[in-house]
Amino acid sequence: MSLMEAPSHEIVTASAPSVDRPDTFPRLLADRARRDPDGIALQEKRYGVWQPVTWRQYHDRVRDFAHGLDLLDVGPGDVVGVLGDNRPEWLIAELAAQALGAAVVGIYPTSVGDEIVHILTTARARVVVAEDQEQVDKLLGLRDQLPDLHAVVYYDPRGLEAYDDNLLRRFTDVEELGAQDRGSRPAWFDERVSAGDAADAAIICTTSGTTSRPKLAVLSHENLLSMGARLLQLDPLVAEDRYVSVLPFAWIGEQMLALAVGMRVGFTISFPEEAETARADMREIGPHVMFGPPRIWESMLSDVQVRLAEAGWLKRAVFAWGHRVGERGAERRVHGQRAPWRERALLAVADLVALRPVREQLGLTRLNRAYTGGAPLGPDVFRFFQALKINLKQIYGQTEICGIAVTHADDDVRFHTVGRPTPGTEMRIADDGEILLRSDAVFQEYLHNPEATAGAVDADGWLHTGDAGYLDDDHLVVIDRAKDVRRTPDGDMFSPAFIENKLKFSPFVEEAVALGGEDDAGITAILTIDGQTTGNWAEHNHLSYTTYTDLSQKPEVQELLAAEVFSANQDLPDSIRVVRFVVLHKPFDPDDDEITRTRKVRRDVIEDRYHGVVTALTEGFDSVTIHTTVTYQDGTRAERELELAIRSMEGFSPAPRRRRFGWSAG
Repeated sequence: MSLMEAPSHEIVTASAPSVDRPDTFPRLLADRARRDPDGIALQEKRYGVWQPVTWRQYHDRVRDFAHGLDLLDVGPGDVVGVLGDNRPEWLIAELAAQALGAAVVGIYPTSVGDEIVHILTTARARVVVAEDQEQVDKLLGLRDQLPDLHAVVYYDPRGLEAYDDNLLRRFTDVEELGAQDRGSRPAWFDERVSAGDAADAAIICTTSGTTSRPKLAVLSHENLLSMGARLLQLDPLVAEDRYVSVLPFAWIGEQMLALAVGMRVGFTISFPEEAETARADMREIGPHVMFGPPRIWESMLSDVQVRLAEAGWLKRAVFAWGHRVGERGAERRVHGQRAPWRERALLAVADLVALRPVREQLGLTRLNRAYTGGAPLGPDVFRFFQALKINLKQIYGQTEICGIAVTHADDDVRFHTVGRPTPGTEMRIADDGEILLRSDAVFQEYLHNPEATAGAVDADGWLHTGDAGYLDDDHLVVIDRAKDVRRTPDGDMFSPAFIENKLKFSPFVEEAVALGGEDDAGITAILTIDGQTTGNWAEHNHLSYTTYTDLSQKPEVQELLAAEVFSANQDLPDSIRVVRFVVLHKPFDPDDDEITRTRKVRRDVIEDRYHGVVTALTEGFDSVTIHTTVTYQDGTRAERELELAIRSMEGFSPAPRRRRFGWSAG
């Protein structure tokens, strides 16, 4: 790890060739429907069959639903909420609202209670489009806390046939009413679309909310489409590229790639049948482009490690050799260097026998470009996928700048950085080390929160990210959230996130929170296990267990995790190696505010909620007793007292083990 270097204060600006003036999403849709009416815009898998929606059908459904929303009194300046998984209806509702001059606020489908109330009341949403019975029930249960709500439109009617509530509307019924209204106002929709302005609010995205309740960032058509155009200048995509939409539209990353880029390019967006079938559906489609947060890539890495752990020695040996060859090839490729012909021939053999089979298992054989963003991705994970010949690149940005401000170019990838500014984006490092960004993609405001808006964007238009970083030959190195950067007793700065990424490289560690470092107690960590991979390991080693809690506290699992921590420590400077750790009895849960919906750890919440655990780690105790509530499958709850073992790494030496990537995970 590079500890924080002296910051550079010069402004870094990527050249920005001229781009077309940003338009609006509804006008882009109308243009697509005219130019390619029979091309496939969307496809959704239902009952095992892909159901296509052409650009003409897409446009017609948006038009009819817009008429229906108008009949529900949605108009310019209003906000429509959408709550549910990714489906064509989400995008139809979004573009229909935008055609009326309204904006859409997305809500993560796993959101509950106060989260939903906070978002909908802040947005003053009067109409909410909900996916199914589960989401409808949430809204009906909260109706007394949502005084502005006057219509809930649902698009999956299963289980709702017997509901009799004047708040509810069926999505297809709203479309049918809109189609009837279109008969009396045939030119109205086109007039509304033509009247739209690129400066109008298009979407409202919630911020990550790692330190407080999420704020609602207002992003215009111009914000989104200008950033999409800049990314396309760097990484051209074409209409024939395949894209699978698996991440929530409530997240700016999915809006950015699926809409802001996809609508400009005109590629088909594919929707998996269910979350459980997403991986299989992705293999069937074979996407050319993909955007995922670190957890997606970490999960894929764990899958590979587990599969290799269960494979025979020959397959493990072949992959070990192939991966080493792939790493050498990746080093040349990401620096734009051409390998000698002997090395290219060796890489071709390695790809045939070792690397391509893994890409096929992951459904990434056709992948030309892949991005990761939303949180730091460990350099080790990054290097692993590049060695597989997957063109994975970092993206750095925030909701407030449409998710993308800095990224790698194909021939200029450095594993410890997040790249250079995208075309038209300015970047500088403030005197205190904070990363500042400026471009035409910077958001308009936090909805109904002028104080927070003023604190985020200064008078010169610089977005204050709250992240600490430095420049390495014009490449940005993100250290951590500025408030989370810490110092060792001898004064060196370090990033807890860097340590955590080293720990999470293990297939058995789902989350890690690094603590301490500012005193002589050393670095300690709270870990949670990956239930699936650790469970597979337990079964393979004939270790019986009953629950996640039981598995996490098994002495054998403690020993396994100690070996993984030992391995991570080998890649860390002596001053920031983990000296003690505890394995938590439960995974971190967004419903408990321990992590965000995008899987970012709320460090302050963890340190406060598990104060006793933190103290025991700092004081060097052998164990700590906690009180917890257990909910059983029948709904009954019981208070339990649990003793968590604290493992010291002092003097620990693991038994001889096979190397990582499957030949270490067994």
